[in-house]
Amino acid sequence: MKTISQVAELTGISIRALQYYDEIGLLKPSELTPSGYRLYDDDALQKLQQILFFKELGFRLKEIREILQKPDFDKIAAFKKQKELLLLKRNRTDRLIQLLSRLEKGEQCMSFKEFDLSDYIDALENFKSRNTDDIIKHWGSIENFDLFIQKVKEDESEVAKLAIKHFGSIENYTEAMRYNLEHFSEIAETQLTEDVKEIGQQSDRLYAKLTADLTADVSSPEIQSIVQEIFQFIQKNSSGVSLSKPYLNVLINAYSSEYVRNIADAKYGEGASDYIVKAFRYYEEFS
Repeated sequence: MKTISQVAELTGISIRALQYYDEIGLLKPSELTPSGYRLYDDDALQKLQQILFFKELGFRLKEIREILQKPDFDKIAAFKKQKELLLLKRNRTDRLIQLLSRLEKGEQCMSFKEFDLSDYIDALENFKSRNTDDIIKHWGSIENFDLFIQKVKEDESEVAKLAIKHFGSIENYTEAMRYNLEHFSEIAETQLTEDVKEIGQQSDRLYAKLTADLTADVSSPEIQSIVQEIFQFIQKNSSGVSLSKPYLNVLINAYSSEYVRNIADAKYGEGASDYIVKAFRYYEEFS
């Protein structure tokens, strides 16, 4: 057992903050001494460690409490997702450092303003805070939606290029996406026309065909022919989107993310998402 002072010294969290965590039900002490002093055991310290990881990723205390209080909360699964998010955050930071190094040398680099998606990201965050039920219904969990937001942040420049290509400007893209988010429920319920359903079914058939044998060599002509068929299908049904390297990278990154991997593996078999990524990467490099 450790006293609140010892926990504060160990973690760098102030005593007042630990008291506040107790007050709001985020982290209760393991027991109280007869004099009323808080004591924390190893389980409480592990929970505090979990809280600090969530805080590092930008979660609010209320959100952290809701996540930890879920009956189906999986500590190991949470650590895996936190690790993925932190790796994405680190990669973004590394790229910013590289950019600063280039600027230090006097190189002329593209401005951030042209590819600033902060308004769109804010819209996603606002949507998350107001539409918990819709997010859980369509994304599976709040954590999956946070992974989606983090992927947007990680791939900001690539997403921005596509936004400008298809909407003319970041502002137009943000307004369109904000409208879609504000009307998400009705759009989700009404857009499933027969044509849309058929497109979804065709897509499922193509991916099922690609992942029918996960031991097949992704470089084989048969597999690459299916990949090409998938990309031709995407082009046909995505308003003439160009399958340039930035767009291919968006697809590859999507299937590399945990929340898409879980969906793909559940639908096409364990390891299907990794196989799709390998097949797409080979196509990108050698097509």
